[in-house]
Amino acid sequence: METAYLRRCLGICLAEGLAEVAERRPADPIEYLAFWIYKYRKNMEEEFQRKLEREELEREREEAQKEIEMLEKMKEEELLIQQKLEEERQAELEREREEQEKLEKERAEELILEQKRIAEMEAKAASEKEVQSKTLAELTDKYGAPHLTRVEEIDEMEQSEHTLPTIAESEAEDETVV
Repeated sequence: METAYLRRCLGICLAEGLAEVAERRPADPIEYLAFWIYKYRKNMEEEFQRKLEREELEREREEAQKEIEMLEKMKEEELLIQQKLEEERQAELEREREEQEKLEKERAEELILEQKRIAEMEAKAASEKEVQSKTLAELTDKYGAPHLTRVEEIDEMEQSEHTLPTIAESEAEDETVV
């Protein structure tokens, strides 16, 4: 049991220290071995510290690498979002342009229909005027019908208004003559 303890705690250290004493053959081997063991312990603690520091540095490096990867992913996502927004904006502009073109087409069609309606109304009015100016014979297309022009009938109220000024005019003419 004691040998197991000594082997576990001092085995490597003591074996290397004794080998160093045997190789160097110092004047005071006990003092040399004691200093060598203290130095060995200090070296082991420093090695342990360096190992901990290396592990800490490696962990920090891995965390930094993960953070860099996350930042890159975030930038990629941001670019994707910006691209999607740009595509949506372009699509919206395209829809607005198409809608504007559609409205312009509809307006143009409405204008054309309005112009056709006006032309039809003008043609209808012209044909009615032509029909009104035709004689009875031209309207009936019968042989031997008299060629009389159409007589416009005047409303009695209109006729009375027309007759009054003529009477007043005739009286004014009589006074100027006298």
